[in-house]
Amino acid sequence: MAPKLRKFILQDERHIPPFNEPASELSFMGKQLKLHQEDLLAEYFGEQLEPTAELPLTRLEELAERDVDGPCLVFRASIYFDREYLDAFYRAARRLAQQTGRAMRAAYAPDDRVFQTYVRPLTRGFEPYYGPDGEVACYMADLWYFPAGYTDDIQPMIIPTDPQEKGFYSVPHYMSQDGQDLTHFLSERVLFSIESWVHVYFANTVQGVFARGSRFEERIKRSNFLQLKMLWRAILEWKQLLSSSALVKVGKNTQIHPSATILGPTTIGDNCYIGPGVVIDNCHIGDNVSIDQGCQLMTSVIGNNCFFPFRASCYFSVFMNNSILAQNTCVQMCVIGRNTFIGAGNTFTDFNLLPTPIRAMSIHGLEEVGQIVLGGCVGHNCRIGSGFVIFPARMIESDTVVAADPNNRVIMRNVTFEQSAHHNMPDYIREMHPRYYPRPGEAAEEEEW
Repeated sequence: MAPKLRKFILQDERHIPPFNEPASELSFMGKQLKLHQEDLLAEYFGEQLEPTAELPLTRLEELAERDVDGPCLVFRASIYFDREYLDAFYRAARRLAQQTGRAMRAAYAPDDRVFQTYVRPLTRGFEPYYGPDGEVACYMADLWYFPAGYTDDIQPMIIPTDPQEKGFYSVPHYMSQDGQDLTHFLSERVLFSIESWVHVYFANTVQGVFARGSRFEERIKRSNFLQLKMLWRAILEWKQLLSSSALVKVGKNTQIHPSATILGPTTIGDNCYIGPGVVIDNCHIGDNVSIDQGCQLMTSVIGNNCFFPFRASCYFSVFMNNSILAQNTCVQMCVIGRNTFIGAGNTFTDFNLLPTPIRAMSIHGLEEVGQIVLGGCVGHNCRIGSGFVIFPARMIESDTVVAADPNNRVIMRNVTFEQSAHHNMPDYIREMHPRYYPRPGEAAEEEEW
């Protein structure tokens, strides 16, 4: 009987601004990264995976110290990969390991468009591997397969992303870059090292729900049987093709008003409410979500227990659990943390009026993103008042209150916890908003009962 595969996780406690949390705690397609990894491995490997929990590693060499002698999969806690990437890596790694006996490490080709456009900016988590000519042959990720325990004889293995270039039908010339239209490179398989909120945005939206839609389109083009099956289901349900149950998955006890328009591929969880006039296009929506009259959501990921009152708009954005987007607020290309309230009439802009490069924050500091448009980011446990305009790529740190002020309606710089409006309020009011997400080395505030 073949030995079961064991998994080991390299710790990564670096905090991602503005959340003040490690990447493993942040949400990807509605799940914390650590749960996403655990569920994906359990679903993919099934009984092949050793069920016992493994102690986390601080160094890769600890595998040798623990006398691990069977096959094992090792990855860093801050690495995000989807099922398609895991499948391609594991199949190729096992095949090559059987031929050579060497361990395998996942890698990107240096000229890979997905890597250069979305993965590499703001990150230093990919180690360059130099070929005999001194040129960079690939960039190695923190994902390894060891066929028989630890060895330092590790071979990098490039996993191609096979991107499809897709975008908008037409955009004005000033919103193009290097003479190209505003398009995205949608990957067949993706791996990120999460070192910035921008990586959370890309992994969930561009390489998440948007790429999911692209993959589905390609499947339809290749399969006449799938086309007929989808058409037949749409006819039986008396629905448009994109609104049929072949593309729109709805959970238990979810209520959808007849006047709502839902286009797939879209996933809606259990116990949700979709009100009249709502438009949803290519989204992933969690459980217990309420989306009221006139809201519009496009290519976004909405976590559990979120609430969207009437006429809220969400475009290419990520909402983590228990957040609220109030009426007449427009969120574009943004990431919103857990337990956060965004008041009415706010606008998150995504385009610099002057042609200056957009820069965003990572764990390494402020760096260029390489994107012509990008929204902002709000951390966990924030309270944002009404009527603000937030400039592109600006951050609001976790536990911050941004209150309405006639002299401060435009947020042009990152907002830190020290600038929170609740610090200027009486003590009995200030204590009602405790700090749950301190920076490393700072203590959280405990609630008094």
